[in-house]
Amino acid sequence: MLDIRFIRDNAEAVQQNARNKRYDVSIKDLLELDDERRSLQQQVDELRERRNANAAKMQGGKPEQSAIDEGKQIKIELGEREGHLSGVDNKFITILKTVPNMAFGDVPVGASEDENVEVKVVGEKPQFEFTPKNHSEIAEAKGWLDKERASKVAGARFAYIMGDLVLLQQAIIQFVMTTLANSDVIGRIAQDNGLDIATSGFTPVLPPLMIRTEAYEQMDRLEPRDDRYKIDGEELWLQGSAEHVLGSMHAGEVFNADTLPLRYLGFATSFRKEAGTYGKDMEGLIRMHQFDKLEMESFTTAEDGVKEHLLFIAIQEYLLQQFGLPYHVLMKCTADIGKPNARGVDMEVWLPGQEKYRETHTADYMTDYQARRLNTRVRTEDGLSLVHTNDATAFALGRIMVAILENYQTVNGDVNVPEVLRPFMGGRSVI
Repeated sequence: MLDIRFIRDNAEAVQQNARNKRYDVSIKDLLELDDERRSLQQQVDELRERRNANAAKMQGGKPEQSAIDEGKQIKIELGEREGHLSGVDNKFITILKTVPNMAFGDVPVGASEDENVEVKVVGEKPQFEFTPKNHSEIAEAKGWLDKERASKVAGARFAYIMGDLVLLQQAIIQFVMTTLANSDVIGRIAQDNGLDIATSGFTPVLPPLMIRTEAYEQMDRLEPRDDRYKIDGEELWLQGSAEHVLGSMHAGEVFNADTLPLRYLGFATSFRKEAGTYGKDMEGLIRMHQFDKLEMESFTTAEDGVKEHLLFIAIQEYLLQQFGLPYHVLMKCTADIGKPNARGVDMEVWLPGQEKYRETHTADYMTDYQARRLNTRVRTEDGLSLVHTNDATAFALGRIMVAILENYQTVNGDVNVPEVLRPFMGGRSVI
């Protein structure tokens, strides 16, 4: 969440930012509550001082009746003021949590994802001497995808992934983990993109697949709740992406500055209800309730936050280029970047079987917005300050396999394996 001092000093800009992000919040009401709570807090503090002073008068013998009466009156007034303060404070915090993070100046203002701006196109779209199929046709013909039997077991939007498609997914996982753990590779990516930043590699992580309500809310990733799976009778949810459980793991901790940046690469099977998408993208591996994902998460000082964001974007492009996939880069508009995000970038890969670009990657920079509620800080020469957080997709495994199947398909229904994955496929070049 935002610092209330920043909101007070920039009320008009914060209100306009909320409008641009399509969040209905009144900064005027918030600041009025803040004034009321500060006034009440002052009254409570003064009453507590009077209570302490009165208690001191009643020590060392039989107290005077006037002191006893004063003590009773202070107790009544203090109870009333504390109760009022608690109610106002709860209202204040509730509204404060709804104020979105400030979007960077280069984020385009837009009302929906349709107003995201294309900033780069990379790679040549493949040309085929036959009519390319979509990934579902290829996978089902090969026996790699069975949604019909999965629907009997788990319902719609689940699948059995089988055979060589499983081996392909495991190869992708091994390639990415090996690549991003290598500080030399990170160094080359940083150098190629003109980024003066630490080049430490990523620590691979298998995180919990569940997250407590409190931690989910601190990450500001619980909403929309209709899209999340809750464990009945418990304050526990199935996580919707690995960064939800990676970004919250250091809540309440203090880093030493020389330990940052701290970079994690999490692999998790994730769950989303895909509420509001029924009847859309029902074919194949798009918009599944259950999906596997490799996600990058990092903690940095404020000074390195933007550079880390740019590094994550460069890593995403590097990975796509290693697979030889054509893609374009989109700057996400204000309505699409999300409430905790200050800046967001999407990448979409061209799918010849569908004749369209489809999203495969997102890179999000949250500044200190998440860290404020998580109370995750760093100790520097200037004292304690909040860390900055970044998260970004390394690969959503289902979607990147969709891209490989459609871009590397052959006329006979086989699929060529991208060259960088062949060592992780036992040398196989075709599946």
